[in-house]
Amino acid sequence: MHNHSGDAITLIVTNPEQLDEAELLLRTAAKGDRNAGILVTRHGSDHYTLELSCSVPYGETREQRSE
Repeated sequence: MHNHSGDAITLIVTNPEQLDEAELLLRTAAKGDRNAGILVTRHGSDHYTLELSCSVPYGETREQRSE
């Protein structure tokens, strides 16, 4: 299950392929301006947010955990 809003995608993961699919969607969106990379935030064992972030260089994906 996922929610896509603008440049962010929130996922409840039931299989790892969902993360790959969401990253591909954002990578495609990032090609338009090439100013942002992808930030993946893990909120729990199966809950993630993926978003375009100017703090991540274009073409890169970085991961973090929410506090």
